[in-house]
Amino acid sequence: MSILDKHAILERNATLLLVGSLLVVSIGGIVEIAPLFYLENTIEKVEGMRPYTPLELEGRNIYIREGCYVCHSQMIRPFRDEVERYGHYSLAAESMYDHPFQWGSKRTGPDLARVGGRYSDEWHVQHLTEPRSVVPESIMPGYSFLATTDLKVENLAANLKANADVGVPYDHAMIDNAEADLKAQVDPNADTTGLEARYPKVKIADFDGNPKRLTEMDALVAYLQMLGTLVDFSTYDPATGYR
Repeated sequence: MSILDKHAILERNATLLLVGSLLVVSIGGIVEIAPLFYLENTIEKVEGMRPYTPLELEGRNIYIREGCYVCHSQMIRPFRDEVERYGHYSLAAESMYDHPFQWGSKRTGPDLARVGGRYSDEWHVQHLTEPRSVVPESIMPGYSFLATTDLKVENLAANLKANADVGVPYDHAMIDNAEADLKAQVDPNADTTGLEARYPKVKIADFDGNPKRLTEMDALVAYLQMLGTLVDFSTYDPATGYR
C-alpha cells in the first residue's frame, strides 16, 4: 500500500482525520509555546526607547481616532523587499509602550514604522491637508481640519497616569509636568531643559507652521516625526539588543 493509499484512508475516516489534526496542532502548539516558559522577557532590551512625550501621545490618540491604522501599518517584517523599501525590520521593543499597538494588517498606504524624519514638517502638513498635492496617486482623504482644530489638553495628566497604570514608565515628574512639556515641545523659544531630560531625542518645533495656535496638526505631525527614530540601528546588535 502506497503512502497516497494510506492518506486516502485518513481522509475517508472522519474520526482518524480529527485525531490526526488534533495531534498535529498539539505538537505545533507545544513547539511554539513551550520555549516561552523559559524566557524571562519576550521583548529584547533596546537602548533609546522611551515613552511618548505628552504631545506625541496626543498625536497618537488623533492617529487612532481618525483611523489611520486602517490603511497604514507600523510593522516592517524581516523580508528583503520590506527592509529595502522601509528600513530595518521592526523590533518588539519599539511597540512596548503602545496600548494598543499599531502593527496593522493592511497596507493601502505605505508602512509608517520608519516615517519619522523622512520628510519635513511642512511636507507632512501639506500631505495631511491635500494628499494629492505631494503624492498624486494617493487615495487618502484630506485632514485639513486638523490645522484649524485647537488641541484639547484637559485630561493630559490623566492620560499619562492611565498609561502608567498599564506599565508605561511615566514617573511623577512626567505626569506633573505633562501640560508644560506639551506646550514646550511646540515652542522653539521655550526652556526645554526639563522636557529634553525627561524625553531624550525629543523633536522641538512649531510642527504646523502656525506659532499662534496649538492644533491637532501639531500633535499628529509630532507623533509621525518620532516614529522609528529612537533606536540607533547603526550600532544596534541583534544578538543582545544593546549598543
